[in-house]
Amino acid sequence: MAVRVQSKPFDAGLEAAELTAGRHDIGAVVTFTGLVRGTDGGRSLAAMTLEHYPGMTEAELERVEAEALARWPLAASLVVHRVGELKPGDPIVLVVTASAHRKAAFEAAEFLMDYLKTRAPFWKKETDATGAGRWVDARDADSTAADRWTQ
Repeated sequence: MAVRVQSKPFDAGLEAAELTAGRHDIGAVVTFTGLVRGTDGGRSLAAMTLEHYPGMTEAELERVEAEALARWPLAASLVVHRVGELKPGDPIVLVVTASAHRKAAFEAAEFLMDYLKTRAPFWKKETDATGAGRWVDARDADSTAADRWTQ
């Protein structure tokens, strides 16, 4: 069980391999890698900048990871979220969940991603091709998806 916030890129395959190395109690591994899109709502994006409060952000991600561990029988999990300026195509987030069976791994990964998209303490600013920037809020569809975990 681990959480990292970092500016440097990650290798999703290597991270998953390290998480499961030597583990024979794992029958399912689900990985999700989010990438920075080059367009949003018809706008061409040049960059996305993510900010956070060090310490507070990690503590909150650890709290939600602990909630996932309480809800599903996970053998291991990992959340890596990048900060700083990222370009289209750059990996921005990685969620890896591992369990004895696939259902728990899939559901826990969805739960973690729904939280990261809607409630995680990151501030996102998109910069378009003209250099104009705007802060981004959670999308309604993402909030609706996250609401299913509170019912």
